[in-house]
Amino acid sequence: MSEQGNELEFNEEYMNLRPARLYEIGTSLEGAQISSTGALAANSGAKTGRSPKDKRVVKNSATEGDVWWGSVNIALEESSFETNRAAAIEFLAAQPRLYVVDGFAGWDPKYRLKVRIVCSQAYHALFMYNMLIRPTDEELAAFGDPDFTVYNAGSLAADTSIEGVDTTTNAALSFERNEMVILGTEYAGEMKKGVFTLMNYLMPRDGVLSMHCSANEGAEGDVSLFFGLSGTGKTTLSADPGRKLIGDDEHCWSADGVFNIEGGCYAKCIDLTPESEPEIYQSIRFGSILENVVFDPRTREVDYTDCSLTQNTRCSYPIEFIPNAKVPCVGSHPKNVVLLTCDAFGILPPVSKLSPAQAMYHFISGYTAKVAGTEMGVTEPEATFSACFGAAFLVWHPTKYAEMLAEKIREFGSNVWLVNTGWTGGGFGEGSRISLPYTRAIIDAIHSGDLDDVACQEDETFGFQVPTECPGVPAELLVPKNTWEDKEAYDAGAARLSELFRENFKTYADGATDEILAAGPRG
Repeated sequence: MSEQGNELEFNEEYMNLRPARLYEIGTSLEGAQISSTGALAANSGAKTGRSPKDKRVVKNSATEGDVWWGSVNIALEESSFETNRAAAIEFLAAQPRLYVVDGFAGWDPKYRLKVRIVCSQAYHALFMYNMLIRPTDEELAAFGDPDFTVYNAGSLAADTSIEGVDTTTNAALSFERNEMVILGTEYAGEMKKGVFTLMNYLMPRDGVLSMHCSANEGAEGDVSLFFGLSGTGKTTLSADPGRKLIGDDEHCWSADGVFNIEGGCYAKCIDLTPESEPEIYQSIRFGSILENVVFDPRTREVDYTDCSLTQNTRCSYPIEFIPNAKVPCVGSHPKNVVLLTCDAFGILPPVSKLSPAQAMYHFISGYTAKVAGTEMGVTEPEATFSACFGAAFLVWHPTKYAEMLAEKIREFGSNVWLVNTGWTGGGFGEGSRISLPYTRAIIDAIHSGDLDDVACQEDETFGFQVPTECPGVPAELLVPKNTWEDKEAYDAGAARLSELFRENFKTYADGATDEILAAGPRG
């Protein structure tokens, strides 16, 4: 490879390679291995997950007023970005193989971006071949200059002497140059989320809502969106054999409907079984990437329960590996929007119907609760909030995304539901987890319209409407206070949870309207 004018010259031998060739190079020259089911297994080195504290965004006059600056979008001087970029290009130019992957972000041709990935590992090239929308041969021939380029020099440590570079890992985006530079991490997910972050900037600027959610479509063409943090059931509940999968993670909602940003899926593999996630399990085959898994050296059979390398074991595969995927990955305006939470305090109802203002409040809050470890006898749940159910990838202030969501809900008459997949009859350690069959029955009732006109009662703490009947779910389960023996303990827990919501929301109050603020918990 050679460097000319601080730019790279590409060898066509390594441009837009197909999976078979990437397998050959990855296994023979770069240490990747093939699992018993045909997936390419690779390790990401010391970093086995994203490094959100090392993400940087270039601050300049063009974007200064747009970006939600702070702990999510940490500012970086243009000069520091240029120095990192030069180091990345020098490193990439010196590599024996420099891979280029060209693809699209966004299934709607009206909004899609041409993305170019430049990297030095076959595993990274195959990963983004899976995750971007794969162009036809004709589209590749006419691809031209990309709209966004990712320079992945993850094997090169970042220079901490550079202003704004605090560790040897640095993933920096320049919206002015439409480029991303990755240093000091070989975790493939950084590339995927870099593209998503760009879309989170560009799409809202053009009046299109970008969303961290999954989406599926029913037989009548009705679309549902599923928002939720890890452990809430987003992947499980959106992977419905009776509905077509539009996408599992990143979508946009335009004036024409919903479209997937990606061409693939990036699923967690910990404790994966053919019974628990049959569609994901059967997708782990030739063309897929397994990341940081442990397998038998003789049989190459993966032990999905082994998290000795990381709990964040992953698999990347093209979306068409899912049998009921809808390709092209587009749909109509959503009929239902489902906000998923796993409330380990046992306070929130299994299902609630939200007004547009409440939808904005709970969308901005992005609440779930994780169960704490028990090593030192600690069993108290821990509340977790992530704005818009994906704070790490937001660029604008969260209220911009929430207001766009509410506007579209009103315009297209979408129903918004808060579905709790967590505890009932008490918090963790006292109550019990709401059974998956009951949650599936709730989702089925949402899709069938059975919950549209049922009798509801207002939740005393949060003010949303709680259905008092649902096919397939015991009526006593639907109002959480009724499931607690100790009503005073429930009231105390509800007061504590509402205070956690109010305390968290102080971060966003400066950009929130009175309507949003009034939609929060009472007291």
